[in-house]
Amino acid sequence: MEWKGRRQSDNVEDQRGASMGGRGGGFRIPIGGGGRGGGGLSIGGIVVVLIICWVTGINPLTLLSGGDTGMDTGTSTTQQAPRTPAEDEMTGFVRTVLADTEDTWNEIFQSNGARYEEPTLVLFGGQVRSACGFASSASGPFYCPGDRKVYLDTEFFKELSQRLGAGGDFAEAYVVAHEVGHHVQNLIGVLPKFNQARQSMSETEANRMSVRVELQADCFAGVWGKRTQQKGFLESGDLEEALNAAQQIGDDTLQKRSQGYVVPESFNHGTSAQRSRWFKKGFDTGDMKACDTFSGNV
Repeated sequence: MEWKGRRQSDNVEDQRGASMGGRGGGFRIPIGGGGRGGGGLSIGGIVVVLIICWVTGINPLTLLSGGDTGMDTGTSTTQQAPRTPAEDEMTGFVRTVLADTEDTWNEIFQSNGARYEEPTLVLFGGQVRSACGFASSASGPFYCPGDRKVYLDTEFFKELSQRLGAGGDFAEAYVVAHEVGHHVQNLIGVLPKFNQARQSMSETEANRMSVRVELQADCFAGVWGKRTQQKGFLESGDLEEALNAAQQIGDDTLQKRSQGYVVPESFNHGTSAQRSRWFKKGFDTGDMKACDTFSGNV
Protein backbone atom coordinates (compact mmCIF):
# COMPACT_ATOMS: atom_id res chain seq x y z
CA MET A 1 0.00 0.00 0.00
CA GLU A 2 1.42 3.39 -0.98
CA TRP A 3 1.00 5.63 2.04
CA LYS A 4 4.13 7.75 2.52
CA GLY A 5 3.85 11.40 1.50
CA ARG A 6 0.07 11.44 1.69
CA ARG A 7 -2.26 13.44 3.90
CA GLN A 8 -2.30 12.46 7.56
CA SER A 9 -5.24 12.87 9.90
CA ASP A 10 -5.10 15.18 12.90
CA ASN A 11 -7.76 13.09 14.65
CA VAL A 12 -5.23 10.91 16.50
CA GLU A 13 -4.44 10.91 20.21
CA ASP A 14 -1.15 9.23 21.07
CA GLN A 15 -1.27 7.89 24.62
CA ARG A 16 1.53 5.35 24.26
CA GLY A 17 3.99 5.58 27.11
CA ALA A 18 1.72 7.92 29.05
CA SER A 19 1.54 7.71 32.84
CA MET A 20 -1.88 8.67 34.18
CA GLY A 21 -2.51 9.79 37.73
CA GLY A 22 -5.59 10.79 39.68
CA ARG A 23 -8.72 9.00 40.81
CA GLY A 24 -10.61 7.16 38.13
CA GLY A 25 -14.21 6.08 37.98
CA GLY A 26 -15.69 3.44 35.71
CA PHE A 27 -14.87 -0.24 35.75
CA ARG A 28 -12.30 -2.66 34.44
CA ILE A 29 -13.22 -4.88 31.52
CA PRO A 30 -13.21 -8.55 32.52
CA ILE A 31 -11.62 -10.71 29.85
CA GLY A 32 -12.56 -14.37 29.65
CA GLY A 33 -9.81 -16.91 29.03
CA GLY A 34 -9.66 -19.95 26.83
CA GLY A 35 -10.24 -18.37 23.46
CA ARG A 36 -13.35 -16.98 21.83
CA GLY A 37 -15.55 -19.74 23.16
CA GLY A 38 -15.43 -18.26 26.69
CA GLY A 39 -18.51 -17.54 28.74
CA GLY A 40 -20.65 -14.43 28.56
CA LEU A 41 -19.94 -11.27 30.51
CA SER A 42 -22.31 -9.21 32.64
CA ILE A 43 -22.16 -6.30 35.09
CA GLY A 44 -25.22 -6.12 37.25
CA GLY A 45 -27.58 -5.84 34.31
CA ILE A 46 -26.90 -2.12 33.95
CA VAL A 47 -24.55 -2.26 30.98
CA VAL A 48 -24.84 -3.74 27.54
CA VAL A 49 -22.30 -6.09 26.13
CA LEU A 50 -21.29 -4.95 22.66
CA ILE A 51 -18.89 -7.08 20.70
CA ILE A 52 -16.98 -4.69 18.48
CA CYS A 53 -13.33 -5.53 18.82
CA TRP A 54 -10.93 -7.76 17.11
CA VAL A 55 -9.83 -11.04 18.63
CA THR A 56 -6.37 -12.24 19.53
CA GLY A 57 -7.38 -15.59 20.94
CA ILE A 58 -8.88 -14.13 24.13
CA ASN A 59 -12.57 -13.36 24.57
CA PRO A 60 -12.98 -9.90 22.99
CA LEU A 61 -16.11 -8.71 24.80
CA THR A 62 -16.02 -5.03 25.62
CA LEU A 63 -18.52 -3.65 28.15
CA LEU A 64 -20.44 -0.55 27.22
CA SER A 65 -21.56 1.68 30.06
CA GLY A 66 -25.13 2.87 29.80
CA GLY A 67 -24.56 5.71 32.25
CA ASP A 68 -22.05 8.48 32.80
CA THR A 69 -19.20 8.52 30.30
CA GLY A 70 -17.03 10.76 32.45
CA MET A 71 -14.38 8.34 33.61
CA ASP A 72 -12.11 10.51 35.75
CA THR A 73 -13.46 11.91 39.01
CA GLY A 74 -10.24 13.60 40.02
CA THR A 75 -7.19 15.21 38.55
CA SER A 76 -4.99 13.52 36.01
CA THR A 77 -1.60 14.17 34.54
CA THR A 78 -0.09 12.71 31.40
CA GLN A 79 3.62 12.42 30.66
CA GLN A 80 4.74 11.15 27.26
CA ALA A 81 7.79 8.97 26.77
CA PRO A 82 10.08 9.65 23.76
CA ARG A 83 9.06 7.95 20.52
CA THR A 84 11.30 5.55 18.64
CA PRO A 85 11.72 5.91 14.86
CA ALA A 86 9.62 2.75 14.40
CA GLU A 87 6.84 4.20 16.55
CA ASP A 88 6.99 7.46 14.62
CA GLU A 89 6.64 5.57 11.34
CA MET A 90 3.73 3.54 12.68
CA THR A 91 2.04 6.74 13.83
CA GLY A 92 2.45 8.20 10.35
CA PHE A 93 0.99 5.06 8.81
CA VAL A 94 -2.05 5.03 11.08
CA ARG A 95 -2.63 8.75 10.54
CA THR A 96 -2.51 8.23 6.79
CA VAL A 97 -4.93 5.30 6.81
CA LEU A 98 -7.32 7.20 9.07
CA ALA A 99 -7.15 10.22 6.75
CA ASP A 100 -7.99 7.95 3.82
CA THR A 101 -11.05 6.59 5.64
CA GLU A 102 -12.08 10.18 6.37
CA ASP A 103 -11.90 11.07 2.68
CA THR A 104 -13.88 7.98 1.73
CA TRP A 105 -16.68 8.32 4.24
CA ASN A 106 -16.95 12.10 3.90
CA GLU A 107 -17.51 11.57 0.18
CA ILE A 108 -20.03 8.75 0.67
CA PHE A 109 -22.03 10.57 3.34
CA GLN A 110 -22.04 13.80 1.31
CA SER A 111 -23.31 11.96 -1.77
CA ASN A 112 -26.21 10.73 0.36
CA GLY A 113 -27.03 14.19 1.70
CA ALA A 114 -25.52 13.59 5.14
CA ARG A 115 -22.52 14.84 7.10
CA TYR A 116 -19.83 12.45 8.25
CA GLU A 117 -18.58 13.04 11.78
CA GLU A 118 -14.95 11.95 11.86
CA PRO A 119 -13.89 9.69 14.74
CA THR A 120 -10.77 10.07 16.86
CA LEU A 121 -8.25 7.23 16.92
CA VAL A 122 -6.43 6.67 20.22
CA LEU A 123 -3.06 4.94 20.18
CA PHE A 124 -2.25 3.27 23.49
CA GLY A 125 0.11 0.77 25.02
CA GLY A 126 -0.81 -1.83 27.63
CA GLN A 127 -4.11 -0.41 28.82
CA VAL A 128 -6.38 2.52 28.20
CA ARG A 129 -9.35 4.28 29.75
CA SER A 130 -12.30 4.95 27.46
CA ALA A 131 -15.93 5.94 27.88
CA CYS A 132 -16.62 2.21 27.67
CA GLY A 133 -14.37 1.48 30.64
CA PHE A 134 -10.82 0.24 30.98
CA ALA A 135 -9.37 -2.01 28.29
CA SER A 136 -6.07 -3.84 27.95
CA SER A 137 -4.08 -4.78 24.90
CA ALA A 138 -5.60 -8.27 25.17
CA SER A 139 -8.93 -6.80 24.09
CA GLY A 140 -7.51 -5.99 20.68
CA PRO A 141 -8.51 -2.87 18.72
CA PHE A 142 -12.03 -1.68 19.50
CA TYR A 143 -14.49 1.12 18.88
CA CYS A 144 -16.31 2.81 21.76
CA PRO A 145 -19.66 4.39 20.83
CA GLY A 146 -19.69 6.28 24.14
CA ASP A 147 -16.92 8.64 23.03
CA ARG A 148 -16.89 7.80 19.31
CA LYS A 149 -13.25 6.81 19.38
CA VAL A 150 -11.27 3.95 17.89
CA TYR A 151 -8.70 2.45 20.28
CA LEU A 152 -5.59 0.72 18.97
CA ASP A 153 -2.51 -0.74 20.58
CA THR A 154 -0.19 -1.02 17.57
CA GLU A 155 1.45 -4.06 19.18
CA PHE A 156 -1.62 -5.85 17.83
CA PHE A 157 -0.08 -5.56 14.38
CA LYS A 158 2.81 -7.72 15.59
CA GLU A 159 0.31 -10.28 16.88
CA LEU A 160 -1.48 -10.17 13.56
CA SER A 161 1.73 -10.84 11.66
CA GLN A 162 3.76 -13.08 13.96
CA ARG A 163 1.12 -15.14 15.74
CA LEU A 164 -1.79 -15.12 13.31
CA GLY A 165 0.19 -15.15 10.06
CA ALA A 166 -1.53 -12.10 8.61
CA GLY A 167 1.19 -9.55 7.99
CA GLY A 168 1.34 -6.67 5.55
CA ASP A 169 0.47 -2.99 5.62
CA PHE A 170 -2.88 -3.47 3.93
CA ALA A 171 -3.82 -6.12 6.49
CA GLU A 172 -3.04 -3.52 9.16
CA ALA A 173 -5.03 -0.89 7.28
CA TYR A 174 -7.95 -3.34 7.18
CA VAL A 175 -7.88 -3.46 11.00
CA VAL A 176 -8.25 0.32 11.18
CA ALA A 177 -10.89 0.40 8.44
CA HIS A 178 -12.94 -2.29 10.21
CA GLU A 179 -13.06 -0.28 13.44
CA VAL A 180 -13.95 2.87 11.48
CA GLY A 181 -16.69 0.73 9.95
CA HIS A 182 -18.15 0.37 13.45
CA HIS A 183 -18.12 4.16 13.73
CA VAL A 184 -20.08 4.38 10.49
CA GLN A 185 -22.55 1.88 11.98
CA ASN A 186 -22.89 4.07 15.03
CA LEU A 187 -23.64 7.13 12.91
CA ILE A 188 -26.29 5.38 10.81
CA GLY A 189 -27.98 3.82 13.84
CA VAL A 190 -26.92 0.18 13.55
CA LEU A 191 -24.98 0.02 16.83
CA PRO A 192 -27.63 1.83 18.91
CA LYS A 193 -30.31 -0.57 17.63
CA PHE A 194 -28.12 -3.59 18.36
CA ASN A 195 -27.27 -2.17 21.77
CA GLN A 196 -30.95 -1.89 22.62
CA ALA A 197 -32.10 -5.15 21.03
CA ARG A 198 -29.55 -7.39 22.72
CA GLN A 199 -30.94 -6.53 26.15
CA SER A 200 -33.86 -8.86 25.47
CA MET A 201 -31.83 -11.52 23.64
CA SER A 202 -30.29 -14.72 24.88
CA GLU A 203 -26.52 -15.01 24.65
CA THR A 204 -26.80 -17.24 21.58
CA GLU A 205 -29.18 -14.83 19.85
CA ALA A 206 -26.94 -11.88 20.70
CA ASN A 207 -23.92 -13.71 19.28
CA ARG A 208 -25.78 -14.33 16.02
CA MET A 209 -26.70 -10.68 15.73
CA SER A 210 -23.16 -9.66 16.63
CA VAL A 211 -21.88 -11.72 13.71
CA ARG A 212 -24.06 -9.67 11.35
CA VAL A 213 -22.79 -6.43 12.91
CA GLU A 214 -19.16 -7.50 12.54
CA LEU A 215 -19.59 -8.72 8.97
CA GLN A 216 -21.11 -5.39 7.98
CA ALA A 217 -18.05 -3.62 9.44
CA ASP A 218 -15.90 -5.95 7.31
CA CYS A 219 -17.96 -5.02 4.26
CA PHE A 220 -17.59 -1.31 5.04
CA ALA A 221 -13.83 -1.87 5.28
CA GLY A 222 -14.01 -3.41 1.81
CA VAL A 223 -15.86 -0.35 0.50
CA TRP A 224 -13.03 1.81 1.80
CA GLY A 225 -10.50 -0.55 0.19
CA LYS A 226 -12.19 -0.21 -3.19
CA ARG A 227 -12.12 3.58 -3.02
CA THR A 228 -8.43 3.44 -2.10
CA GLN A 229 -7.74 1.17 -5.06
CA GLN A 230 -9.55 3.58 -7.37
CA LYS A 231 -7.19 6.33 -6.20
CA GLY A 232 -4.25 4.18 -7.30
CA PHE A 233 -2.78 3.59 -3.84
CA LEU A 234 -2.96 -0.20 -3.70
CA GLU A 235 -0.03 -2.35 -4.70
CA SER A 236 0.21 -5.91 -5.96
CA GLY A 237 -0.75 -8.35 -3.22
CA ASP A 238 -2.58 -5.83 -1.03
CA LEU A 239 -6.03 -7.32 -1.55
CA GLU A 240 -4.66 -10.77 -0.78
CA GLU A 241 -3.20 -9.43 2.50
CA ALA A 242 -6.59 -8.16 3.63
CA LEU A 243 -8.39 -11.35 2.63
CA ASN A 244 -5.80 -13.44 4.44
CA ALA A 245 -6.25 -11.31 7.56
CA ALA A 246 -10.01 -11.85 7.36
CA GLN A 247 -9.39 -15.59 7.08
CA GLN A 248 -7.02 -15.70 10.05
CA ILE A 249 -9.36 -13.86 12.43
CA GLY A 250 -12.50 -15.87 11.69
CA ASP A 251 -14.15 -17.38 14.76
CA ASP A 252 -13.67 -20.94 13.56
CA THR A 253 -9.99 -20.47 12.74
CA LEU A 254 -9.24 -18.72 16.04
CA GLN A 255 -11.07 -21.33 18.09
CA LYS A 256 -9.29 -24.18 16.33
CA ARG A 257 -5.97 -22.48 16.98
CA SER A 258 -6.62 -21.70 20.64
CA GLN A 259 -8.59 -24.73 21.84
CA GLY A 260 -8.54 -27.30 19.05
CA TYR A 261 -12.28 -27.33 18.36
CA VAL A 262 -15.07 -24.92 17.44
CA VAL A 263 -18.24 -23.89 19.25
CA PRO A 264 -20.48 -22.38 16.53
CA GLU A 265 -23.07 -20.99 18.96
CA SER A 266 -20.31 -18.86 20.52
CA PHE A 267 -19.28 -17.27 17.20
CA ASN A 268 -19.62 -13.49 17.45
CA HIS A 269 -17.52 -12.15 14.55
CA GLY A 270 -18.17 -14.68 11.79
CA THR A 271 -16.30 -17.56 10.24
CA SER A 272 -13.19 -17.12 8.13
CA ALA A 273 -15.24 -17.70 4.98
CA GLN A 274 -17.87 -15.16 6.01
CA ARG A 275 -15.38 -12.46 6.95
CA SER A 276 -13.38 -12.71 3.76
CA ARG A 277 -16.56 -12.94 1.64
CA TRP A 278 -18.11 -9.80 3.07
CA PHE A 279 -14.88 -7.80 2.85
CA LYS A 280 -14.61 -8.90 -0.78
CA LYS A 281 -18.24 -7.93 -1.44
CA GLY A 282 -17.59 -4.42 -0.19
CA PHE A 283 -14.38 -4.28 -2.18
CA ASP A 284 -15.98 -5.53 -5.39
CA THR A 285 -18.93 -3.14 -5.26
CA GLY A 286 -17.51 -0.10 -3.49
CA ASP A 287 -21.10 0.49 -2.37
CA MET A 288 -22.20 0.52 1.26
CA LYS A 289 -25.70 -0.42 0.14
CA ALA A 290 -24.30 -3.84 -0.77
CA CYS A 291 -23.39 -4.37 2.90
CA ASP A 292 -26.82 -5.40 4.17
CA THR A 293 -25.82 -8.29 6.41
CA PHE A 294 -29.14 -8.19 8.27
CA SER A 295 -31.32 -9.62 5.50
CA GLY A 296 -31.24 -13.32 4.72
CA ASN A 297 -28.28 -15.62 5.28
CA VAL A 298 -24.76 -14.35 5.84
